[in-house]
Amino acid sequence: MRYTVILLAILASAGARGEDVSPLQELTITATRVPEPRIEIPASLDVISARELELTGATQYSEAVNRVPGVYVQRGSGEESLVAIRSPVLTGAGACGAFLVAEDGLAIRPVGFCNVNDMFEVNTGQAASIEVYRGPGPAIYGASAVHGIINVRTPWVADLPGLGVGLEGGPDNYRRARFASSLRDERRGAGAYGTYTHDGGFRADSGYDEGKLNLAYDELDLAGGALRVRAAGTVLNQETAGYIRGFEAYRDRALARSNPDPEAFRDAWSGRGSATWARTSCPGCNDELHLTVRRSQMQLLQHFLLGKPLEENAQSSALAGAAFRRPFAGRWSLGAGLDFEASSSMLRETQDGPTTDGSPAANAIRPAGKHYDYRVEGRTAGTYATLEFAPTARWSVGAALRLERTRYAYDNRMIAGNTDENGVPCGASSCLYHRPADRTDEFDNVAPKLELMFAPRTQQRVYANWSRGFRPPEQTELYRLQRQQDSADLDSEELQGAELGWRGDYRRYEWSLAAYALEKRHVIVRDSSGFNVNGGRTTHRGLEYEFGWRPAVEWRAVVAGSLAWHRYDFSAAVEGGETIRRGNDIDTAPRNVHALRIGWTPTPAIDAELEVLDVGRYWLDAANLHEYAGHTLLNLRASWTPAPAWRLSLRAINLADTAYADRADYAFGNYRYFPGRGRAAFVEVAYRHDR
Repeated sequence: MRYTVILLAILASAGARGEDVSPLQELTITATRVPEPRIEIPASLDVISARELELTGATQYSEAVNRVPGVYVQRGSGEESLVAIRSPVLTGAGACGAFLVAEDGLAIRPVGFCNVNDMFEVNTGQAASIEVYRGPGPAIYGASAVHGIINVRTPWVADLPGLGVGLEGGPDNYRRARFASSLRDERRGAGAYGTYTHDGGFRADSGYDEGKLNLAYDELDLAGGALRVRAAGTVLNQETAGYIRGFEAYRDRALARSNPDPEAFRDAWSGRGSATWARTSCPGCNDELHLTVRRSQMQLLQHFLLGKPLEENAQSSALAGAAFRRPFAGRWSLGAGLDFEASSSMLRETQDGPTTDGSPAANAIRPAGKHYDYRVEGRTAGTYATLEFAPTARWSVGAALRLERTRYAYDNRMIAGNTDENGVPCGASSCLYHRPADRTDEFDNVAPKLELMFAPRTQQRVYANWSRGFRPPEQTELYRLQRQQDSADLDSEELQGAELGWRGDYRRYEWSLAAYALEKRHVIVRDSSGFNVNGGRTTHRGLEYEFGWRPAVEWRAVVAGSLAWHRYDFSAAVEGGETIRRGNDIDTAPRNVHALRIGWTPTPAIDAELEVLDVGRYWLDAANLHEYAGHTLLNLRASWTPAPAWRLSLRAINLADTAYADRADYAFGNYRYFPGRGRAAFVEVAYRHDR
């Protein structure tokens, strides 16, 4: 952390006197879908503001959300990523199901059919804010709000410019164009905004083209409430780079720019439309109706599997709901809501030719042709109730309960069993890919939550909560089976535990502290026979902090980070020959992730930030025998507004040109890495005209 010492010395030289800091009163909707000050939420919730997003200018959303303590997103190739929120970095079929990705509080994918990379389906770069909720989610959310929620808030039409454009360039033929426009009067308005990005990729054969378009319509007085209509579309065409192999291979600059899987790709598109009507008829009252429809399709070459089969998946879905909240009897407040979701999804996996890249035995059980072809009709219904009581002006207590049922109707479009697509066995052995017969599965879940909050001072809150989150098995965990597993009789994963926190601000200082203890049950693992089973338990303990200081008017500093212990609470032999032992750290779970950001704003026209990111060492395997040493990165961002309508931005990433790995792994007897990008600078020129 030598960079941290240098930056603290710079800040100390700025002088110790400064003006009072205005209290942080960011409004958030993630906890209740009603705009509320963040300080009033008895849970860990961070808001990445539009100003921070503009200054960060992230080439991928990971650069923005990694500002939040307790969050660690590893970037893969192009737009791919793996997420940790109060968890290890999760992989595999159920990884995406542990985190809810939402836009304006509405999930962007249906229950049971997420994708570990689905953050590329939202426009984070032009968001009004990104809200990150850490830990099991509030009762208004159901499945997938397990370890946390990432909610991308779209801007109101009134916040869009009459006309805005931006052009950005960087190394490796990186180009990005942005636009925004709106027309409005006092009651209603319509707007559009979007981006187009071309990245040649700093690794061989790893570029991508991506387009995002958002449409917005607001009517501020409709039947006494406000109507927000949103539409969003994304297209991604990506050439994907695979792992490089060998101990600390990322330190070899030539190898770090190579791509052992030049044929890999990911092509995807998505579309969403939503309408939300909300009314506040009295102080503390709220009524809401919402509807969203969604469609997505994706093709990807599974370069990480022997035989490199092609996966095709798609879903069409709709989500509708209603909610209300009312105060009564002076100090009480009651809320309730209903949600209904229907989805239709498909998955097909096909291999063009025979498998040749493994051992003879491994090749023999992976036939050419179709491996899977199925459809699933999904239905989810949930209801919740909340009750809040404020016995005094300083104390409040709350309770919530959510009940939810999910049903999958699975339709296999191939021969059941583990033959090839024509019913021919794979020699003396069974084929690897097993297709269960048609079936129906149902999952009932209960998610309670208790909250307590105390206000020792006007701008301070101490809180405690206990909660439970859940996720039904992903459809791929139930129906994409292997070996001799005829059916997967799985239960929903559950995460429950307690959190204690303290947040506030006083004059030049702002802070947020949280400690949590969580236990996950019914963890779905693939055992040594290759079967998907509820064989796991894990524990998650951690401390998270964020401390802000403004020593002078033009200077600001924030230190943030987490200390976490994510451990196995069971012992078992699992697929790949690994053995999990109770008490071991879970792989890819750094205990230390810290950041220091120092900002300088000498005039309203200049805004600059120097950032240090430090990721501690972590184990690469369940046996805790192989590890990654961690890394420290230095980033510089600055913007200059020479005239009210113009802005020039410079972002220098990895300023010290550190050799590091965005992701490190150990599997099949090899160290494997996604190498991180070396020093890179990006320049943007933007114009904004407000009507």
